[in-house]
Amino acid sequence: MKLFKLSIVALAVAGLTACSLEGDDGNDGAAGVDGSNGLNSLTVQTALAVGDANCPNSGVQFDSGLDTNADGTLGSDEITDTSYVCSPGSSEVATGELLTTLNNDWFIAASAEVENNKQVWMDATGTSASISSANIEVAQVANDEELQAMVADLRGKAKNVILFVGDGMGISTITAARILDGQLKGLDGEENQLSFGKFPFSGLSKTYNVDAQTPDSAGTMTAMVSGVKTDVGVIGVDEDIERGECSTVAGNELVTALELAEIAGKSTGIISTARITHATPAATYAKSADRNWEDISDMPEDAVTAGCLDIADQLVNFETNLEANYEGLDVDGLEVVMGGGRRHFLPKDAAFNSIDAASEVEGDRTDGRDLTAEWQEMYENGVYIVDQSGFDGLDTETTERVFGLFNESHMQYEADRGNDIAGEPSVAEMTEAAINILDNNDEGFFLMVESGRIDHAHHAGNAYGALYDTLAFADAVAMADELTNDEDTLIIVTADHGHVFTIAGYPKRGNPILGKVVNVGADEAATASDGTPYTTLGYTNGLGFRNLGDETNSDAGYATAYDTGRKDLTDIDTTTPGYHQEALVPMGSETHSGEDVSIHAKGPGAFLVNGTNEQSVIFHIMDFAGDFVTQADAVVE
Repeated sequence: MKLFKLSIVALAVAGLTACSLEGDDGNDGAAGVDGSNGLNSLTVQTALAVGDANCPNSGVQFDSGLDTNADGTLGSDEITDTSYVCSPGSSEVATGELLTTLNNDWFIAASAEVENNKQVWMDATGTSASISSANIEVAQVANDEELQAMVADLRGKAKNVILFVGDGMGISTITAARILDGQLKGLDGEENQLSFGKFPFSGLSKTYNVDAQTPDSAGTMTAMVSGVKTDVGVIGVDEDIERGECSTVAGNELVTALELAEIAGKSTGIISTARITHATPAATYAKSADRNWEDISDMPEDAVTAGCLDIADQLVNFETNLEANYEGLDVDGLEVVMGGGRRHFLPKDAAFNSIDAASEVEGDRTDGRDLTAEWQEMYENGVYIVDQSGFDGLDTETTERVFGLFNESHMQYEADRGNDIAGEPSVAEMTEAAINILDNNDEGFFLMVESGRIDHAHHAGNAYGALYDTLAFADAVAMADELTNDEDTLIIVTADHGHVFTIAGYPKRGNPILGKVVNVGADEAATASDGTPYTTLGYTNGLGFRNLGDETNSDAGYATAYDTGRKDLTDIDTTTPGYHQEALVPMGSETHSGEDVSIHAKGPGAFLVNGTNEQSVIFHIMDFAGDFVTQADAVVE
């Protein structure tokens, strides 16, 4: 039996279709005899300079006709129609001002980028047409058959697929982070680009859950890795589930891209700066009626009695559980697992504390099981690590698999990472190690990398923490890009949802993004109608104002009650790590937002990332690029 069948997905390839003329039998624009393909219709666009006889104020000349000699160019004797689009004249400005727009550096740079994007599109879709300075566009696809053949040839080109998820990394977070990054480099900041901002293809993702306008990470990540939208708070199951009801899981489980890659013989890996059992990473491997069932102590007794497994158990027994779903299946399990969350794998007994335990009793499990020991027994050649020293000792060329749990709960915020008890790697370092281990498999790999603490810093109302974690995430993307080849590796960078995080006021160019608003032409902080200054960054709701100075742990703000509304910031340095922005609506934690988030992509299949998409389309793009379903089906049939 096949794993599941996909309905036909619209591939957004209208841009591939070229101009051609056909008659009833496809011959030369008129009814013919033998039904052969028609001739290509070509159009040449020529930019006209100011002073041209036909367009005195400049413009574009369009020549079109049939390529009768089939040489791919439009000769003068083949032109059958010529038209002009002329720039309008102006009698109200001086002659020297007529070309202000065309000669502007920004305009020229943008025009060049547009032309470059055209070439990228043509390259990505397998056509060989070049675009010259005269904007000659040559038709390469004459009919639907050729178009379908071209698209079919593109499927399965990705040997490797890497999905990066910046948890809570909305558009405003990306914008603020890229400005901060630029300012840290000594630039004004606005002109800067993060690593994934340079990717050639991008689009938008609609983040709502089936039952929620503003989503959570469980439902959104399930959509991204399974191709199916679902409800808030459930993992790896469809919308027919009832949250918290174990009995509704059976029959509603979804197959994920990671599972398909595993079945297809690829190496697989998961990285997160959050707990590895948290919603985003868990959605790649677990099926749960509640995202909070991270270990058995989190589950209601009736769910345990009914046979539902906690998420940590499902991770350690991923290989066994997957093989049990398909008769005769033999897989080798996850090669890389790195993140936080040791407490969900250890018994509630101080005897099992790790060397850097922060709590008196580190473990939470009430069933007495040490899942780290069970994993080690299952994988004798596997390496279990808990700190920077263990990470640094990895030999990525010889290590068969690694299980890294670097913190009792979530890993440290990037700004606070230096304060970890025994040290822990950055998300970029984990990404580098993971790729170097996974690429030892000639069949390729699937890797998911989450920067989970962007989300947590926003919930705490601390922009500093969120932005620095975003910069660390961008470094991880850059590392993956450096270590892989665009010809065989699809990299997608996106977010599960955004936050109610705003960039406001009218600050002048280069104004410190974490600072107070200074208006264009001014040197002093602008004041609001209440006579006090305000920051560029803020939150609609949450805990509100905190001035914790050099405190780098964003969660420190939870120690006191919410303090929302306007404060006098005149003598406060808002650029310090411990400053938490003002908020309007008092809440115990800042909330997610419901707006679209961005998708950035490069590599095979990346051209399908365009426009505004349902979040579930991300899975289909990965499947198109890696041909996961077909390969996995071939194994289990």
